[in-house]
Amino acid sequence: MALKAAPILVCAAANNKKSTPYHQLGISDFVGGRPTFLNFKIQREWECLSHRAITPVEDEIPSTPDVVEPPTQIAPAGGFHKDLNSLPKPLSATDFSSSSNDGRKVRVAYQGIPGAYSETAALKAYPNCETVPCDQFEAAFKAVELWLVDKAVLPIENSVGGSIHRNYDLLLRHRLHIVGEVKLIVNHCLLGLRGVRKEELKRVLSHPQALDQCEITLNQLGVTRVSAEDTAGAAQTVASEGVRETGAIASARAAEIYGLDVLAERIQDDSDNITRFLILAREPIIPATDRPYKTSVVFSLEEGPGVLFKALAVFALRGINLSKIESRPQKRRPLRVVDDSNRGSATYFDYLFYIDFEASMAEPRAQYALGHLQEFARFLRVLGCYPMDTVP
Repeated sequence: MALKAAPILVCAAANNKKSTPYHQLGISDFVGGRPTFLNFKIQREWECLSHRAITPVEDEIPSTPDVVEPPTQIAPAGGFHKDLNSLPKPLSATDFSSSSNDGRKVRVAYQGIPGAYSETAALKAYPNCETVPCDQFEAAFKAVELWLVDKAVLPIENSVGGSIHRNYDLLLRHRLHIVGEVKLIVNHCLLGLRGVRKEELKRVLSHPQALDQCEITLNQLGVTRVSAEDTAGAAQTVASEGVRETGAIASARAAEIYGLDVLAERIQDDSDNITRFLILAREPIIPATDRPYKTSVVFSLEEGPGVLFKALAVFALRGINLSKIESRPQKRRPLRVVDDSNRGSATYFDYLFYIDFEASMAEPRAQYALGHLQEFARFLRVLGCYPMDTVP
């Protein structure tokens, strides 16, 4: 659930017939030695450097094998629903044994149920798309990988709540490409049954972050706060239970879907509540030149003093602005002994670094920066090159 406007990664499925092997593009695999850069005077297509990397890390390998169960029928998610039984049921990670994409419109997966902020972000990116709810973030990744949907829109960070670390981990484990971002201004609304006044409410349901972000309003009302799995789920619960003194904090879209009244709008304490979503797809996009682009990479570094400083300097030396840096411990090897001794030795974390920089991979300066970064990196992978969303 995205509570603030944040960039969203979108995963999309592309036609394999249009896919071009990396070696035909003249692009570096970043496997040993210096990279061979693209010759843009000759090549007509471009792909992100994500299929291979320097010494792949164990965090990329899923911990459990996929489990395939009999096909699950997927109901369309378009339109508003007053009959709660007619709402599409979220996909789970084990529902993927066949694809129901008929090619009539773009199908976009998101985590949550109809009315979630992630669904709103998907509709902002693709106004005429068919949205497909998923019960977990990983289910959305798998839906794209198995051609069940074309793209996925997932929250990656919120201006108030911070980064969604689970999705950073899943970006490494799944071979999807970031092909866009969406910034969404979150408008928390107080919802109730038809005809109810906000002063009648005695308890309010919502996601814990939404409850925290609306603390001032809730204190003024003097209501009891009840945690729910997500904001749209809270709205659905209020509609299904039909208790007049129970309200929910969710989106205005959720109110329309579940037949509730909007008792108050923009009740969050911080007016600048923005969530960034990423758009993910099976295939990368070819960068254009008519708008600003951003590139996301993940890497780990060799040991030594000042190595991180040197790694970041490769961008500063070429006038490339870094818009995001996130460090995540490597899960499967979190600690390392410094002096190879087992007697009271100091230990430290092995980290993966996620960086977003404002430059297109079609620019030589970006290619040279990554070539320079390769000198310090044990592992390097480009997650995607995509147009920036400059208007929340």
